Amino acid sequence: MARQELARFLRDRRTALHPHDFGLPTSGPRRTAGLRREEVAELAHMSVDYYVRLEQARGPRPSPRILDALARALRLTPAERSHLFRLAGTGAPPPAGGAVRRVRPHVARMLQRLPETGALVTDAAYGVVAWNPLAQALLGDDLGQGTVNLARRRFLGGGPSHDSSSTEEFGHVVVARLLRAADRYPHDRQLAALLAELRAGSEEFGHLWETRPVHAPGHRTKSVDHPTAGSLRLNCDVLLVPEDDQEVVLITADPGSPSARALRRLERISCFSTEPSGGPLGSFGGPA
Repeated sequence: MARQELARFLRDRRTALHPHDFGLPTSGPRRTAGLRREEVAELAHMSVDYYVRLEQARGPRPSPRILDALARALRLTPAERSHLFRLAGTGAPPPAGGAVRRVRPHVARMLQRLPETGALVTDAAYGVVAWNPLAQALLGDDLGQGTVNLARRRFLGGGPSHDSSSTEEFGHVVVARLLRAADRYPHDRQLAALLAELRAGSEEFGHLWETRPVHAPGHRTKSVDHPTAGSLRLNCDVLLVPEDDQEVVLITADPGSPSARALRRLERISCFSTEPSGGPLGSFGGPA
């Protein structure tokens, strides 16, 4: 936590604000420009003492909830909000509001430029929000409907079912990510409905949820028995889109391996049988 830099940033943003923009009285003496400390504290629904200590570089590390309240009170831009979270040492901030369920166009277009790679983007609740033709060929044609949720598919079934060596491990990965999402988006109704559906329909999900697994995105290798391509040994790598709390999943095979040749054949077939967009490419929107 960069205490001095955080304190300076808060002071600078506070003094740059105009009281009349908040409906606050401007009559009477004001020793400094901008809002008073107690006015910011009131707007952020926190104690004046706590806010004063932050501005004096004496406060404890603020929680994401406090930082989000400060960002709203100080009317920070998205870039300033991200900077605030970095100064506080809390990592990437969650998107304002609920989980983002639209993919940025440049991210979606990137998926189409990856040769011999199945690629998809999942939101914080494991909804698939973008994909390319090879990913659809690997994971099922229902991906093209734009309504697939990998958490629902893992625990409640539906969609194609391929034998995979990573089924059990993926269950832990899913629950760990949904736990993070539940903490970050406590008021997201769509996420709450998904969690209720999973609890009601899967004893396995309920048991894993109680164990509160922890998992960091990274590299995994798995074996898959695909109905068209046969037995495949695949690498799964995850890249983060931190500003939207989304993950780009890249599915590849080792160069020169039988699985790589099988993926190449499957890609040729999928490019002829799948619409070229391979996923939603509309203009980027906020939380859905």
